[in-house]
Amino acid sequence: MRFASPDDFRNSPQMAVTLFGMSGVGKTRLASMLRRNKWFHYSVDYRIGTRYMGEHIVDNVKREAMKVPFLRNLLRSDSIYIGSNITFDNLEPLSTYLGKPGNHKRGGLAFSEYRRRQDEHRAAEIAALRDVPAFIGKAHEIYGYHHFVCDTGGSLCEVVDLDDPDDPVIRALADNTLILYIRGSAEHARTLVKRFRHSPKPMYYPSAHLADWWQTYKAERDIEADGDVNPDAFARWGFERLIHHRTPLYERIARDHGYVVDASEVTGVRNAESFVDLVCRAIARA
Repeated sequence: MRFASPDDFRNSPQMAVTLFGMSGVGKTRLASMLRRNKWFHYSVDYRIGTRYMGEHIVDNVKREAMKVPFLRNLLRSDSIYIGSNITFDNLEPLSTYLGKPGNHKRGGLAFSEYRRRQDEHRAAEIAALRDVPAFIGKAHEIYGYHHFVCDTGGSLCEVVDLDDPDDPVIRALADNTLILYIRGSAEHARTLVKRFRHSPKPMYYPSAHLADWWQTYKAERDIEADGDVNPDAFARWGFERLIHHRTPLYERIARDHGYVVDASEVTGVRNAESFVDLVCRAIARA
């Protein structure tokens, strides 16, 4: 949604905003703050982990449990229940299921299995993003919320075709929400890389590049077998690639469909009123 002036947005009886940008720029902090200020918080990752990948996640835990004789007997007799306790603030079940490719003894997955789970995530993310218009309606009609914020994952730019003006994900977001890009600085990127090196986590990689990056990583280190790759080492290497790969895609989405604020501006937002002021400044600059 485009606005002719900041006042057009400020005076909207029902505001709907999609936040996007690299992990760590403040999307979820903003969305959580808005939730406390009577905005409906739609977490794309939560929707992925519950509606679209919840069964995959639980089945994977059950497979591991079946390897333990004590738990296997209880599961087969329906004596215990295994579920995923995923929340907006704890997405660990989804991250654990995605995993990292590489050495099994280091917790890695076979590369073929890793790619399969990546494909599942892509389909789930597209479905969750296309659900946004329906949830805007539900937020208002069922729960009585006037305002809506969509908290996207960092991989939004990987599941859209930016050359297709009728891409279903872009259309679902651009036709129903104001799209707001939170742009991180070079210093922010360095901080993210440093944090990731200390504690690497599973990520979604662009399907068109994953196989090439995997082969490049192994070739640079003279690694022949997939099972000899250190999963955490590949994750660290891949994360830096993702940052450089995604930045121009984020910029293009913002240029063609939305507005931009810097991550430094977001730190000063403490309530819904200051968030609306932030969006209005972005509209004025555009």
